[in-house]
Amino acid sequence: MIETKKSHKKNFDSFYGCGFSGSSHRNRLNFWSAGPNGAGKTTTISLLSTLLLPTEGEILIDGQTLGRNRPDLKRKISVITQEYSMRQDMNMDEIMEYQGRLYFMPRKEIKRKTEELLDFCGLLPFRKRTVRKLSGGMKRKLMVCRALLTSPEILLLDEPTAGMDALSRRQMWNLLRQLNGKNLTILLTTHYMEEAQSLCNRVALMDHGKLEEINTPSGLIDSLGRYTVDQETPEGAKSHYFHSREEAISFLSSLDGQCTLRETTLEDVFCGARRQASDAAISWRQPQLSYNLTEWTMNYHGNTYYFMGKMGGIPKGFL
Repeated sequence: MIETKKSHKKNFDSFYGCGFSGSSHRNRLNFWSAGPNGAGKTTTISLLSTLLLPTEGEILIDGQTLGRNRPDLKRKISVITQEYSMRQDMNMDEIMEYQGRLYFMPRKEIKRKTEELLDFCGLLPFRKRTVRKLSGGMKRKLMVCRALLTSPEILLLDEPTAGMDALSRRQMWNLLRQLNGKNLTILLTTHYMEEAQSLCNRVALMDHGKLEEINTPSGLIDSLGRYTVDQETPEGAKSHYFHSREEAISFLSSLDGQCTLRETTLEDVFCGARRQASDAAISWRQPQLSYNLTEWTMNYHGNTYYFMGKMGGIPKGFL
């Protein structure tokens, strides 16, 4: 179990507070919904990996306070950063050996797990290539292999599919599903709503750092309307949401001009909440000088979590 107790990080940037409490069952995929750049997603990863230390409060792993002086707890966590963080002149075998030696792993164990992980990620045919000659997708997979070498219980990924082409992203999705099936807990930040809708079975929406709603993607979509009619207007595209196909078709038939009927997505939920927040005169990005993780609890045996910062300004009764 991972817990945060009134953890607080002062920062000169404009981060939103982030406070929530809850738990997750084994082998569920969970998505913590989010907002704009600078919302604090990377800060969350940095705090949970001790790259940053909370100014106040504490983070606990299995009831024990996590800190830089607790290597026994830190060994349970591996991090895959948003930026590529590997030497360009090393090949895959050298990258893996270097990582293993940093953790004082026996050479035989490093060699065995390297074979196993490179094969699992489909990288064995490219093991002698230097990092600078790898594609972006291969680099991401190699970073996953490196992170898994020490057999962590928690894997932190900061936007692992950013900049990937469609095929590489789908391959990464499949890899994450397989890892989740191996009872590995994954905390993932992402900007892609379709990624969350494809991978997760629960979504959490936050408003100014407070957890407003936890539901399945289907449940959140149903709360907005299962069907969407997109209408082209002089002011731009406008979306209308309906709970039944018959209602949507009836409305569509009454419109003039270019219109389309489609199924609602999580992206519509996100944009709809933001639009309603704007209509309610709630600021989407009120500047603050601190970042908070308040009383957050997560059971971490074989779950996948998606942090996307802050939903921001969800009007009461919207969901």
